[in-house]
Amino acid sequence: MEIAITGIGAISAIGNDVQENLRALLAKETGIGKAQLLSSKLTETHLFGEVKLSNDELRIGLNWTSEAVSRTTLLSAWAMKEAIEQSGITVDNQVGLVSSTSVGGMDRSEGFFEPYYTEQDFANVFMLGTHDCGTCTKQAAAHFGITAYSTTISTACSSAANAIAMGARLLRQGKLKRVIVGGTDALCRFTANGFNSLMILDSEWCKPFSANRAGLNLGEAAAYLVLESREEAEARGAEIHGLVTGWANTNDAYHQTASSPDGNGAFMAMTEALKKAGLNSSDISYINAHGTGTQNNDQSESIAIHRVFGAQKPPISSTKAYTGHTLAAAGAIEAVYSILALKENKLFPNLNYQDPIEDNDWQPQLEVETAEIKHVLSNSFGFGGNNSTVIFSKI
Repeated sequence: MEIAITGIGAISAIGNDVQENLRALLAKETGIGKAQLLSSKLTETHLFGEVKLSNDELRIGLNWTSEAVSRTTLLSAWAMKEAIEQSGITVDNQVGLVSSTSVGGMDRSEGFFEPYYTEQDFANVFMLGTHDCGTCTKQAAAHFGITAYSTTISTACSSAANAIAMGARLLRQGKLKRVIVGGTDALCRFTANGFNSLMILDSEWCKPFSANRAGLNLGEAAAYLVLESREEAEARGAEIHGLVTGWANTNDAYHQTASSPDGNGAFMAMTEALKKAGLNSSDISYINAHGTGTQNNDQSESIAIHRVFGAQKPPISSTKAYTGHTLAAAGAIEAVYSILALKENKLFPNLNYQDPIEDNDWQPQLEVETAEIKHVLSNSFGFGGNNSTVIFSKI
């Protein structure tokens, strides 16, 4: 069975829908800057990839009446709405949802603790009800009437890539006819402080794959894809944006927060995804790299890419300098960018690059360029050594 993509939806720091994201990618316009909505002391010293809509604006746009909802859920529903409408599907008992998040509802629940521990008069216990990762999926599923199947994946920064892979497997196993897959994460104080404690936050624009890289910029986003068999899609006359042809998930179990220095997990993920797709490394037209801008990740991923592709590497870029690292949503927003690269025959640039990493025999794509793109390999590597690769192809 060929897995077709018939709908895509996205919201990020560079746009509130897919077309706005594409326009910014082509214009080389980053969405990273001073945060206006995040309540954190780090906003005074660091840059973030913040979505430009407030929670109230998101609620109004979605006609969401309840206030007992997290920003993570609202971003999720916003992107899902676009994907569902674009696909033209009717949500029925053959449609499932595989959603991913790492932050869950922390953006709301963390607001409970300060008044609670300081014995102030008001500590809204109802904020805690939005905390669990699964609540985001449950609320979004209920909003769109998805009852056949829904589940949540939380494997750090590889979460959304794993959601895409799981959705493809559900289709091939005949469990569902259509699956909505993707991921969502909102900015919150917990993740900002956590990454700062690891000393991997850059106070300036991040510089993926540059020798003088100093860390990542955190971002928030949501993106979703509608998957169905190519046969089903063609039977109903749906537009097919591309195919999901290969995927793999591995774990190098090297360290809680660091990738293995020899890139073993990333190497295995790319190798297995190519094998599943029935492709050789020379068939890949473009690599959308994980490319966080941290010392460890970029070095490890560079080594892994060299092990897989050797001297004949395709164009490579990280788009995180546009959006920031969006954690569990990264694999989904970058899946949308990979699909746009296929549809538009465009290579997207690696912003802020300055000097090559020592021993790298390549530099990332630096300009928007038109090229014949047939297969895109997208990497998503998470804490705990959870590494995922997904391959997207033209029909």
